[in-house]
Amino acid sequence: MSLFRHDLASLPAYVPGKPGSDSSIIKLSSNEMPYGPLPGVQAAIAQGVGSLHSYPDMFASGLAARIAARHRIDPAGVVVSNGSVAMIEKILDAACEPGSEVVLPWRSFEAYPIAIAIAGATAITVPLTAEGDHDLAGMLSAVTDRTAVVMVCSPNNPTGNALTHSDLERFLHTVRDDVIVVLDEAYIDFVDMADPVRSVELLAKHPNLIILRTFSKAYSLAGLRVGYALAHPASAATLRAVATPFGVNSLAQAAAHAALESETEIAARCRVVMGERTRVAAALTESGFAVPSSQANFVWLPVTDKDGFVADAARAGITVRAFPGGVRVSIGSREANDRILAAAGAYASRMFLT
Repeated sequence: MSLFRHDLASLPAYVPGKPGSDSSIIKLSSNEMPYGPLPGVQAAIAQGVGSLHSYPDMFASGLAARIAARHRIDPAGVVVSNGSVAMIEKILDAACEPGSEVVLPWRSFEAYPIAIAIAGATAITVPLTAEGDHDLAGMLSAVTDRTAVVMVCSPNNPTGNALTHSDLERFLHTVRDDVIVVLDEAYIDFVDMADPVRSVELLAKHPNLIILRTFSKAYSLAGLRVGYALAHPASAATLRAVATPFGVNSLAQAAAHAALESETEIAARCRVVMGERTRVAAALTESGFAVPSSQANFVWLPVTDKDGFVADAARAGITVRAFPGGVRVSIGSREANDRILAAAGAYASRMFLT
């Protein structure tokens, strides 16, 4: 006898990036930054430890105001959450009813199908293009009168491809106004392409758009779990109403606020990662890998023998993340990246040069 919904028995499990078995193993499986929190962030966390006997600001109003100022929008349109995944769950729970459908690209972020199933909706997956891009025309064709939400992930996890502003703008003009479009921009800080998405500009024109951001990646705060949504004030009010009370802890709020005061240093770190991404992608391409044009802090390798690549990486002291159809490799320190290039060379000599 099951005490829970029967359909949850087939729920796909979220698979975290595999850590190393000892300190000599470098983890490139979770898209974490190779840098720890900045000194100002660490100081803010230390200062906040003494007040942990008190509940945090329920709606993280101080942080929300700072985020609103950064994006030059009304603070009423900012909702802070316990990581962007929690916000995805809340959006789907609030938008979906029995029989609702959610259109999403696939492959994309693993948490999407899980959150959709928990919300009681049906996931309508639209395959990525051969190059790893969203098939926006296919996603539009998949929208029906049962569609409640469309998920867009740019840059996409795990392929790294990003949408252009022009393409997303056309897409939003075509989607029905009563369908929520969730734009997940977890990796937006690593984008350096032509015509990048200007999501806040689109938000002003499309009240059905909800933008997701996180402090887990560029800001090196993955361990504290803090993210946020930018939305039309009416949508934001609903998301605050369904939010978990006191869902963002006080240390996370303080750390995120301090991180926003260190934008220059954060941007410099991101530029280093982007430079390493260019170097790694070029070396992998030269070795024979078909590497999509990543705009994130990782690269995607559509390898045939993913288990063999994982084993080669392990022998080089690196953990990577395998998926059906390929392997995702985070961009780490120069040492870590050199190790993975050595592993890729071993794989290439066995698979491509024999």
